[in-house]
Amino acid sequence: MRIFADSASDLPIEFFEKEQVVLFPLRVHIGDEEYEDIRTIHSKKVYDAIRSGIQPKTSQASPEEMLSAFEQLAKDEEEGFYIAFSSELSGTYSTAVMVADQVREDYPDLKLTILDSKAASLGYGLLVKEAAKLRNAGQPLNEIIERVRTMANHTESLFTVEDLDYMARGGRISKGSAFVGGLLNIKPLLHVEEGKLVPIEKLRGRKKVVKRMIELMETRGEQLKNQTIAISHGDDEEFANFVKNEIEKHFQPKNVEIYLIGSVIAAHTGPGTLAVFFLNRAL
Repeated sequence: MRIFADSASDLPIEFFEKEQVVLFPLRVHIGDEEYEDIRTIHSKKVYDAIRSGIQPKTSQASPEEMLSAFEQLAKDEEEGFYIAFSSELSGTYSTAVMVADQVREDYPDLKLTILDSKAASLGYGLLVKEAAKLRNAGQPLNEIIERVRTMANHTESLFTVEDLDYMARGGRISKGSAFVGGLLNIKPLLHVEEGKLVPIEKLRGRKKVVKRMIELMETRGEQLKNQTIAISHGDDEEFANFVKNEIEKHFQPKNVEIYLIGSVIAAHTGPGTLAVFFLNRAL
C-alpha cells in the first residue's frame, strides 16, 4: 500500500523518507528561481525573503510527477491513498483527480483513493501521520480511509498571524486594513471551515489571542487530555513553546508536537504565524 501526500502537510522531509510516504512538493517562486517545497528549499529562506521585502509566490504540485507515480502504482498493482491539501486553498486536489482519471484510461484497475483533507499545515499533517501509522500496523486500506476521513471531519484549526502586512502582500486582506491593524497591534484569529480560512475575530496583542485560543479549545475540544495536539509556527519557536506551555497547563494533553510552517504556507502568512490543531471529538 502506498500513501501519497503533498508538502502543504508541513511535515519534515525526514518523515516522508522514514515512513515511505510519497511526497508531491508544491512549488515556491522567489524572483526568477523556482523551488520544490521541502525538497529544494527550507522555509527559513522564504521568511528571510519576506523580511527583506520580497513576496514569494507559490504554485501547485507537478501533474507530471503525479502521472508518473499513479502509473507506477497501477503497473505494480498496488493500492494507493492520496491525502491532499484542501481543495479550497489549492488546485492540487483537482489536478490529482484529473490525473488519476487520465491514468484509468490506460489502467482501468487503478486502485487509488484521493481524499480532500479540507485542511492545511499540521491539521493536514496529522492525517498523513495517522494513515502511515495505521498502514505500518497492517490495517486494511478501507479502514485507514474511513479513519482519516473521520479525523478530517473533526479537526479544528486555529490560526493567528503576527503582521497583517504579510497577508496584505499575498492578497488576503486590503493594505488599508493591514495599516490600521499594525498601528493598533491588532492580531486576527482565524480557523478553517470546510477547507477555507475564515476569520473569527480580531484581538489586540498576542496574549489576548492565546487566551482566546485556549478558550476556544476548551469549548470546541473533547478529551484533549488524551490527544496529540499540534502547533505550527512561522519561524518563532519561542512563541510556539509559550503556547505549548499554556496548552499543557490547561489541558494536560498526551503530547504536543511543534513544527515549523513549510515554505508554501509561509509565503502566504509570513513570519510570526502560529496555528494550533486538535480534534473536536474523541475518536
